[in-house]
Amino acid sequence: MAGHGHAPHEQAEHAEHHGASNKQIALIISILALLLAISETLGKAAQTQTLASNIEAANLWGYFQGKTVRLTVVRAQIEDTEIALHAMTNEAQIAAAKRGIEHWKRQVARYESDPKENDGRKELSARAKAAEKKRDDAAAAHHHYEVASASVQIAIVLASAAIITGIGMLVWFGIGLGVVGLAFTGIGLFAPHAIHLF
Repeated sequence: MAGHGHAPHEQAEHAEHHGASNKQIALIISILALLLAISETLGKAAQTQTLASNIEAANLWGYFQGKTVRLTVVRAQIEDTEIALHAMTNEAQIAAAKRGIEHWKRQVARYESDPKENDGRKELSARAKAAEKKRDDAAAAHHHYEVASASVQIAIVLASAAIITGIGMLVWFGIGLGVVGLAFTGIGLFAPHAIHLF
C-alpha cells in the first residue's frame, strides 16, 4: 500500500517533467518557424531578383542588338560614300562627303563604346553580363532557400509529432533538419554557387 501512496506524487512529477519537455519542444518549434519565415522571405526576394535581373539582361541585350543594327547601317553608309567619293569631281561635294564620312566614323566609335553615356556596345554588353550574373546568383540562392524551407517544414512536423507521440527522438531528427535548413539558408545567402547537389 505504501507504493500506492507515492503514485500520485510520481505522476505529478512525470506530468511536470512532460510539461517542461513540451515547453522546450514548443520553443524549438518557434525557432524553426522563425527560420522558416526567414528562408521563405529570402526565397521570395531571390525569386523577384531573378525575374528583375532576367528582364534587365534581356532589355540590355535588345538595346545592344539595336546598336549593332545601327552600327552596320552606318558602316554600310561609310563604304557607299567612300565608293561614290572616287567618282566625284566637284570639290564641294568631295568635302561634304569627307565630312559625312568623318561624322559617321565618330558615330561608329560611339556605338562601339560610349563611357560617358554608358550605352555603347561595349558598355551594354558588360551591363547585360552583370545582370545575367545577378540573375544566376539569385536563381542559385532561391534553390537553396527552397531546400532550406522544405527541411525546416519537415523539422516542424517532426517536432510537433514528438509532442503528440512523446517520442523524443523525433525532436532530435527535427533539430537535425533545422540545422540542415539553417545551413542551406546560409549557403543561399553567402555562397549560392558553392554546391550544386540538387
